[in-house]
Amino acid sequence: MKKLFRKTIELPLEIVELEEHNFHLMLKSRLWNGDQAWWIVDTGASKTVFDCNQEQYFSLVQSTSRQKYQSAGINEGMVDTKVGNIAKIQFGQVKIRNLKVALIDLKHVNEIYQRYHNKQVAGLLGSDVLANYGCQIDYLAKSIRFQTKPILR
Repeated sequence: MKKLFRKTIELPLEIVELEEHNFHLMLKSRLWNGDQAWWIVDTGASKTVFDCNQEQYFSLVQSTSRQKYQSAGINEGMVDTKVGNIAKIQFGQVKIRNLKVALIDLKHVNEIYQRYHNKQVAGLLGSDVLANYGCQIDYLAKSIRFQTKPILR
């Protein structure tokens, strides 16, 4: 049996405390045009979500399966969702091309985050990406490790 050797890279995470003992993990990226974007690492999200208000970074996609990209909030029920494609996102040396994302309004998220730091949240990095790149989170080291190539097809 042939083993696949994959390179792993480790990237810094910022741990943001929104309230006492209420932490979110933040990860920096570069978008296709070189702009910096911050992501909340959300292991509980099945799909990656992007802010629909940042339309310069995505193109709309007609989804063949509308339900596949529905989003549910813990407190809100179903959220109006469209599907977008981000041409390229780069997390350190990991380049993800043509990522389909659920598009929702993250204005309320950014309003909350503005109280605690000056970073604009572009999206929530979901388990579709985290699993596909074999991500491992290390809270003590405040880091995340990615395989440089996708492991799922």
